[in-house]
Amino acid sequence: MIIYGVAFLAFCTLAGIFIGELLGKLIGVPANVGGVGIAMLLLIFLGSYLYKRGLFTGKSEQGVEFWSAIYIPIVVAMAAQQNVYGALSGGPMAILAGTAAVVIAFLLVPVLSRIGQQAPLETAEPVDAPVSTTPLTKTPR
Repeated sequence: MIIYGVAFLAFCTLAGIFIGELLGKLIGVPANVGGVGIAMLLLIFLGSYLYKRGLFTGKSEQGVEFWSAIYIPIVVAMAAQQNVYGALSGGPMAILAGTAAVVIAFLLVPVLSRIGQQAPLETAEPVDAPVSTTPLTKTPR
């Protein structure tokens, strides 16, 4: 069922956040340390384990796929919002570094595009196939 996939995703998220908070307290940081990353790793490893055991069916995967389509853009938007707040409170150096990173990324788009379009090198020599002298279809008499 799709609801099992959603419940599995919720379990991984809550476990990841809990472990991230616990790690933060252990190292003396008053924040969640890697909770979302831990949740993703749990989702991957536990999902793979359950799938191999036959406990994670196709319908359950649909529940995870549905939320993954929504989850990733939300996390990116939240991280971008935090980065903007950090840059504004960090002063002109943070804003300059962010602007420089964006400009460099834009300048590298054509370079990366050319690299991706290069044809693969052919290392093996072509083998000549024997030519057949018999027709493939029979001709009417």
